[in-house]
Amino acid sequence: MDLKHKIALVTGGGTGIGQAAAYALAERGATVIVNYSRSAAEAEHTVNHITECGGTAMSIQADVSVDVQVRAMVSRITERFGGLDLLVNNASITRHIPLEDLDAVTDEDWDELYDVNVKGMFYCARAAAASMKRAQQGAIVNLGSIAGQTGRGSSLPYAVSKAAVHGLTKSLALALAPKIRVNCIVPGAVATRWWAGREEQMKRLAPNLPLQHISTPEDIASMICAVLEQEAITGQIITVDSGQTL
Repeated sequence: MDLKHKIALVTGGGTGIGQAAAYALAERGATVIVNYSRSAAEAEHTVNHITECGGTAMSIQADVSVDVQVRAMVSRITERFGGLDLLVNNASITRHIPLEDLDAVTDEDWDELYDVNVKGMFYCARAAAASMKRAQQGAIVNLGSIAGQTGRGSSLPYAVSKAAVHGLTKSLALALAPKIRVNCIVPGAVATRWWAGREEQMKRLAPNLPLQHISTPEDIASMICAVLEQEAITGQIITVDSGQTL
């Protein structure tokens, strides 16, 4: 699929991997809608950078964990642009809780992580798919995590929520075939603001990876675009981690 002139929604598109994906899509000629929940300034910065480089972009606020807000967001995009072609389901949250401290995990942790990381991706995919059907084709990329493969991560609920995203990807791929492809990119450690305050840990990790470097948001964004362009794959869980899970 040629991404030029496609209409792309990137959730959580104001920072980190989402921002890098928004830039990469715009560089390939897509019109980019940058979704944000609270990061309004960052989303506007992303939009301004794209437009200053000659691209087309707009920002739109919606909490992906609230279905009515997601539906309203996609309806607004569809009214303005005629429909969606691409969705990068990137918006996610985490909690930093020692894995072995089960008693530290609260009901609120479970509910908030599942609401955003799993239900939010489902809501966005459902609303986007209805819009994509107008164009008779589309593509969705969900952002998973190696935490969902290894069970290790910033917290137990986070790891479990990302495992659910991997499963959601396969189910959506079956449900939306043949017109809409759904795949999942699974990053390992990525140099984003999630590592703020843990720079020394990152420096210790990098030399022990087979490729000896931490992935950048641009690395992940490049793979997101490659998967959106490739019309022969769906339901795939693709790991990008510099060999971290080997």
